[in-house]
Amino acid sequence: MSPTTPWPVTASLAPVEVEEPTGDTDTSIDRPWIVIVWNDPINLMSYVVFVFQKLFGYSRDKATSLMLDVHHKGRAVVSNGNREKAEIDVFRLHEHGLWATMQHDE
Repeated sequence: MSPTTPWPVTASLAPVEVEEPTGDTDTSIDRPWIVIVWNDPINLMSYVVFVFQKLFGYSRDKATSLMLDVHHKGRAVVSNGNREKAEIDVFRLHEHGLWATMQHDE
């Protein structure tokens, strides 16, 4: 750039005013999310145990217990955390052919 720039470059040191949120803005702390795996008639129980071990690092006993909850109760909570983590976990479960959803923890 040449020293004859047609516009002046200046920095402002004036304070910036920040408005407080008003109205129905939700400022509550984000509740944790849970990831639920649902029973399906397609996947073998051994495969579900394998997926739980692979994706979440669960021991064989923990993965088997969760799989049995899915099989007998129709669902099991397999992970929890913030929304982004839950979305990733659901996506990964879908990639492995399992039916999974997420919801706010109650």
